[in-house]
Amino acid sequence: MNKIFFDSWESIVRTVIITVLAYITLVIMLRISGKRTLSKMNAFDFIITIALGSAFATVTLNKNVALVDGALVFFLLIGLQYTITWLSVRYKPVKKMITSRPSLLLYKGEVFNDVLKEQRITIEEVYVAARKQGIGSLSDIDAMILETAGEITVISKLKDDDNQTLQNVAKK
Repeated sequence: MNKIFFDSWESIVRTVIITVLAYITLVIMLRISGKRTLSKMNAFDFIITIALGSAFATVTLNKNVALVDGALVFFLLIGLQYTITWLSVRYKPVKKMITSRPSLLLYKGEVFNDVLKEQRITIEEVYVAARKQGIGSLSDIDAMILETAGEITVISKLKDDDNQTLQNVAKK
């Protein structure tokens, strides 16, 4: 109970040194792995981010974990993320496994309430997305899509019926 506020100066110095070194190591590894590691997150990316944060906290605060062990965990997590995303770009089954398809929430002013319920999106969130684009009426929107990372995209006017950007969108 006597070490609640202060353990020792050695502990403080170790925490400072390990935190700085672990931070530098993590930043270097993230920069080497490329922009995709830091892009908008799907569920897989979110899990990796949480795991990296947990590993970073463990390395910096747990005296029983050496910096090299933490760096190895960083390397493995970033390596797994890099490998899975590399595979997902090249093989559709891998992509389908780790990412969801975008969902069409509204088309030509018609709101798909069944899709809203399935995706757990409220009509208020649809209104917010429209307002953010400066649109006052849902009838002025040709398409509204819930993207794989959770953001809502609003397309006010579609040029024709052959819209490439709607090809992989899940429709009703």
